[in-house]
Amino acid sequence: MISASSDLSIMVRRCLLTFKPFRIFVVGIGFFSLCFLMTSLGGQFSTKRPGDSPFTVRAEVLGGQESRGVLRKISDMLEVIMKRMDALSKVGNTTDTHRLDELSSALDRIQPIGLVERIQAIAQNMSDMAVRVEQILQRSMAGNRVRDGTLGQCGIPKDPRYPDCLGKIDWMRARWTSDPCYAFYGVDGSDCSFLVYLSEVEWFCPPLAWRNQTATPTLNPPPKKQAVFQSDIGSLLEQVGTGKESLSFMKRRIRRMAAQWASAARRLDDKLRSHWREQKMILVHVGFLTEESGDVFSPKVLKGGPLGEMVQWADILTALHVLGHNLKISVSLKELHGFLGVPPGRGSCPLTGPLPFDLIYTDYHGLQQMKQHMGLSLRKHKCHIRVIDTFGTEPAYNHEGYATLHGYRTNWGYWNLHGQQYMTMFPHTPDNSFMGFVAEELNETEKHNIQRNKVNNIAVVYGKEASMWKLQGKEKFLAILHRYMEIHGTVYYETQRPPEVPAFVKNHGLLPQQELQQLLRKAKLFIGFGFPYEGPAPLEAIANGCIFLQPKFNPPHSSLNHDFFRGKPTSRKVSSQHPYAEQYIGRPHVITIDFNNSEEFDATIREIMRINVEPFLPYEYTCEGMLERVHAYIQNQDFCSPEAPFPPVNSSWLSSPPSPFLLLPNSSILTWASNASSYKSWPPLSALRLLASLEGQSCVDACQGAGLICEPALYRFINIKEAFSALELQCDGVESEMNHLFPAFSAEHAECGLQQDPLLFSCAGSSAKYQRLCPCRDYRSGQVALCRDCL
Repeated sequence: MISASSDLSIMVRRCLLTFKPFRIFVVGIGFFSLCFLMTSLGGQFSTKRPGDSPFTVRAEVLGGQESRGVLRKISDMLEVIMKRMDALSKVGNTTDTHRLDELSSALDRIQPIGLVERIQAIAQNMSDMAVRVEQILQRSMAGNRVRDGTLGQCGIPKDPRYPDCLGKIDWMRARWTSDPCYAFYGVDGSDCSFLVYLSEVEWFCPPLAWRNQTATPTLNPPPKKQAVFQSDIGSLLEQVGTGKESLSFMKRRIRRMAAQWASAARRLDDKLRSHWREQKMILVHVGFLTEESGDVFSPKVLKGGPLGEMVQWADILTALHVLGHNLKISVSLKELHGFLGVPPGRGSCPLTGPLPFDLIYTDYHGLQQMKQHMGLSLRKHKCHIRVIDTFGTEPAYNHEGYATLHGYRTNWGYWNLHGQQYMTMFPHTPDNSFMGFVAEELNETEKHNIQRNKVNNIAVVYGKEASMWKLQGKEKFLAILHRYMEIHGTVYYETQRPPEVPAFVKNHGLLPQQELQQLLRKAKLFIGFGFPYEGPAPLEAIANGCIFLQPKFNPPHSSLNHDFFRGKPTSRKVSSQHPYAEQYIGRPHVITIDFNNSEEFDATIREIMRINVEPFLPYEYTCEGMLERVHAYIQNQDFCSPEAPFPPVNSSWLSSPPSPFLLLPNSSILTWASNASSYKSWPPLSALRLLASLEGQSCVDACQGAGLICEPALYRFINIKEAFSALELQCDGVESEMNHLFPAFSAEHAECGLQQDPLLFSCAGSSAKYQRLCPCRDYRSGQVALCRDCL
């Protein structure tokens, strides 16, 4: 590998060849001082990490306080040098030699004093400076060629179809050296190179007539392949990689669950035998595990840290692999760059070629990294992205302009994606897609053995971090529980019992998954303290025959009253520690009570002692259920194809006068009439059930009250004036605006409001002023994410 000092010597030779003789002596003295510094450091600059690009910027400074101080001074001096380098591009005659004198003086002031080991940061700065000098020299030579008549000026085209062309040219003139990626694409400071770049790499200027347009042939997409279920996980384990405890945890889980995935794949294959499934090219970039995001999870894997995210990611990887898709996995920026074709530089330029993937699964950290390194390509390709989002993102927080205008503040939103591109751990918000994870499923023999070996007086506490035992009021209900049961904990500790755990608790320390399973199979009760919210552990306990006892929150927790939710892109109100378990499972497997009511708590423990439950796992959290769901999303969700535009407010997109809605027998719910116009949709229009909410009620609650699920993908079909008359809502006027509660009816003013922006279609949200129009649908038994005809 060529060291930074070698790069610098090449740069010096270029400078000496380029500048006229009378400048050589002055510049040479300054550069000689700089070269003396470089050589005095020995080979330290040759220790760049393998694969580092000369354009890479690393903001890391190694060493102690003394090292940081020295490096800061040197960095300041380098900045002075770089400013002098900028001035070189403007040097045109002998009267400017005083600028070169200033540069020489700045260079001479650098002395090799007190430099400590591990000084790679300087090498990176020098490499950056070399790039800047190279760009300056290229611009200078391009200018000389223009003055000498060797390069003709390119006229700026005036084409109304490209209104931003002139502004982009002006921007390039002022800022083309701000990112080395422009030089990578051949930009050299001339207007011709700007036009070539802006017409062929980006799309702001028209194609140039004098360019050979056949030089970049259009690539035909590869032929579609059929996806075939695969049970061998060997290639998947190789791709997951090594070197992090988080990756080791995920690989252990993949191995342990492999047989269940294989069995589930065979069952789903039988169910889908007549269906042709397209194999997709899929990139999975796990952003939160990258070093650039801090990777705070890996060091905590063996210390009781949260594992829910890693459980989910391991299951997502396995599901995509077992479904037979072509998978690439990235857990570093270097891997991300390589897979996407990111040009060298700071992320201002588009990708070097077409997007090589049909789908990209990532998280919020990965989304931010892609924004920084994909340039305009992110905007072009964002319809391919799926964001794994634990708690969900509501449309009001996702829409940047609307959120800013109406005060929906968040640390995570503003991405302007389709709401269903966000994929959650639980089906708590139908505005997003429910991705989920899996829990281990027991066969009949295992279920029988569990019921036979249950110990009636063992309770396991949900809380493996010591901080979870600090919640206020826990001593009171633990004392009541201790009267009836042995209390077991799995709290991580290093040398001694954590003081937060009462003496009567039998703490096992952090248990491996299989040992934890054995403990849960013996226990009668799994009890939550109220935190963590919505993790996988309660489902695992219920699947092993435990009753889950959890606290009710009154008032419900939300971003308005609880620090944990503050800044998250949702206004959801959480009524208990695990709302999914409360709503979708319920008694006798899940009991939700007020832990502050001692009498109710005592009575509930005595009730639990008397009842017996069988192990239970909802179908949607089995391997087959997750495969079924993910298969349906991959084959049917399409956010890249353009949708039909909305009709004007006072007209309709319907070709025939009759209403497209039909009243269901003995009901106030409407359905799409079979003789109405047909439109391509998933879920299909046959699943649509239209109703009006009460004033102050969200569509989530209105649909649930009717035994249905709100389906935001069907909003566009009810966003028409005929929907109001079909529901017998009399409108004195119909308006259209950006409002996440629309379409809706205001009884007070007899006004009907239609939605103006499809990104704001939202099942969440309510107002006492409005009855909302709600597109509900039915759902498959045990699989709320899919309608009955969605598979």
